[in-house]
Amino acid sequence: MSIRFAAAQAVSSISTWGLKHVFRRPAANFPGKIALYVDPRLLANLRGKLTRGSIMVVGTNGKTTVTNLLADVLEGSGVRVVCNRTGANLDSGVSTALLHAKEADWGVFESDELWLKKMTPQLKPTYVLLLNLFRDQLDRCGEIDRIQDSIVEALAASPETILVFNADDPLCATIAKRASELPGRERTRQIAFGVSESMGLAQNTVSDATMCQLCSSMFEYDFRQYGQLGAWHCPTCGFSRPALDFAAQNVELGERELSFDIARPQPSAGESAPARPIRAAFSGAYMVYNLLAVGVAADLVGCGNDAIQAAIESFDPKNGRLQRYSVEGRSILLNLAKNPTGFNQNLKIIEKDASPKVVAFFINDKEADGRDISWLWDIDFEELSRQEGCVVFAGGIRGNDMQVRLKYAGIPSKVVKNTQEFLDELAKLPCEMNAYAIANYTALPSVKSALDAVESEAGDPARADGGSSSSADDSSSIIAAAPEPARGAPRAVPQRSEDCLSTESPARDQERTPIVIAHMFPDLLNLYGDGGNVRILSERLAWRGIPVQVKRVEYGESVDLGDVDLVFLGGGPDREQKLASAELMRMKDELAAYVEEDGPALAICGGYQILGKTWLLGDEEVPGLDIVGIETRRPGTSADRLIDNIVLSSPLATHPVVGYENHAGRTYLAEGVKPFGAVVSSVGHGNNDADKADGALYRKVLGTYLHGPLLSKNPEIADWLLAAACERHARRTGESAPALARLDDAEELAANAFMVDKARAK
Repeated sequence: MSIRFAAAQAVSSISTWGLKHVFRRPAANFPGKIALYVDPRLLANLRGKLTRGSIMVVGTNGKTTVTNLLADVLEGSGVRVVCNRTGANLDSGVSTALLHAKEADWGVFESDELWLKKMTPQLKPTYVLLLNLFRDQLDRCGEIDRIQDSIVEALAASPETILVFNADDPLCATIAKRASELPGRERTRQIAFGVSESMGLAQNTVSDATMCQLCSSMFEYDFRQYGQLGAWHCPTCGFSRPALDFAAQNVELGERELSFDIARPQPSAGESAPARPIRAAFSGAYMVYNLLAVGVAADLVGCGNDAIQAAIESFDPKNGRLQRYSVEGRSILLNLAKNPTGFNQNLKIIEKDASPKVVAFFINDKEADGRDISWLWDIDFEELSRQEGCVVFAGGIRGNDMQVRLKYAGIPSKVVKNTQEFLDELAKLPCEMNAYAIANYTALPSVKSALDAVESEAGDPARADGGSSSSADDSSSIIAAAPEPARGAPRAVPQRSEDCLSTESPARDQERTPIVIAHMFPDLLNLYGDGGNVRILSERLAWRGIPVQVKRVEYGESVDLGDVDLVFLGGGPDREQKLASAELMRMKDELAAYVEEDGPALAICGGYQILGKTWLLGDEEVPGLDIVGIETRRPGTSADRLIDNIVLSSPLATHPVVGYENHAGRTYLAEGVKPFGAVVSSVGHGNNDADKADGALYRKVLGTYLHGPLLSKNPEIADWLLAAACERHARRTGESAPALARLDDAEELAANAFMVDKARAK
């Protein structure tokens, strides 16, 4: 034993004792963190505690659930296990778990995707279990390519580690292919799992992998499960879902249960095992994948089906993931959702409940969540709008943003200041209404703590008498005061400046031809909730009774801009932007003519850059459309990014313009080109490091780095674009220009004011 290792163990023991007995705090991270300062080779020295090896669980969604359940299976089989059950998934958390443990057979460790490469060289895991990859925390983690590179590096540093991966996810399969080609890993076994047939699920609007990373062609699917998961193949290069070593078959999804069989479609020589039935008292397509991953890993380490099923039946992690409460006869389901894919799967669970219900969404924007919450606009909340008798609340630090997103999905909601306020409102509603609380990462603990307390109080007869109660009549009156579950347009009331608005009635004019919005390549350019801008524009027309048509111009399709009144261009990852830019370059003359005829356009991030003389494709400067007098250059690398909240003063709005920026390019305006606005916040940069201005205005074109999406908290900008679209529509059709009635923008402006204060505007 080295002196450094002995010293590391000593400081860990002291810090653990102090945290537990003096500060009364959990010792999940700090003992390992301080011990790593003393001995950077700590994990390598601790590896000897694991006599049979270790399993590292990595992926965007499901890590904590899979890790804990897999540890339960092993322990139920009589195996000694070390596990970082609290979800402390950096090297400090894994180190702490090992420091606190005695000798064990297996280590089962959850790992953050970007930290896997730091731990594998020392820990040398037997297996890396790769669950999935979805877009998540773009301001912290960056694009998915960066995550993939990091995991491949981790596997390169541990050549004998066996990769067990979700083959239904082309992003995971790409990692597997790259890893198999690494020097020293040519003979290392890889194990693919997936679902063998379609689960028959309705698809969501946004997928995180639409194209092949080997040849940049668009994927085709025999069937899709959710997100990018399914039976996929590339029609150009032939890259396709690998043959499954383990497959889920005969999947059945109920309201509160699921079942499937784990089979080996291609058993190895001498291996012919019967299918393993899996049954669970919870539902969700994502849980099929989680339980499949657990079953595969358990099989690999020699656990029988009885142990797997027993662990599933007794699984009650009490960590807020699919945790069910019963309070005074009401069922409350708490779950984590921290990205669009996870949120959409939670909505599927809620949708299966046909009864009237109460739903609360809690959204924070702390560092662990990601400061940028534009991903809310990639969630299909519109599915919830079809649920009759649904009462909805919005909470967390960014409750105002959540309320705005729900508004544009057709869902009235009420902002609650904290979990207790939600519980007070909930207590006034009939107990027959099931409740669902969905929270992102840092919001989850406080929601869980409040639910734990109220369940405990309800279960204590001595305390329950003092709790809230309501008669049937009281409940009915509260329902009337709660957010109305009915649909409908916001009220048309005077609110803003006179420049482009009228007080005309919002009654729909059936004789008008629709305003046409062209959403350019939404299958490629959808990185920062960009589709939300299009939804906001179309809804603000529909609320006024003005017919609107959104043309989704997907890759390979064309559009006649002579029949279009407003063009929208978003941003995307480099590979997708390359495809989109090639299509746009073929439309260069038509686009230029549209702009010179005062055709309005909104271009965000990559779409903004492409309009200029030069723009950035990866680390390379390439020719742009040269329609707007701007150039984009890069002084450093793609990692040298301008990322923060930002507030502008713009001539297009009387209120401050708020948004979020995340870009590596530095854009410079030609002489005479006006910026969209001046940066007036104490944070944020704008176009570049020096000018303290963002975006560009040219004729009726607005280019900007602001997303969030931009229009969600800036209704005046939305109406400026719509006024220009109405004017073009009049010129194009010969009809009179439709007037824009004033709308009630109270929710949008409340979200705007919150962000102005948060960004400390000057």
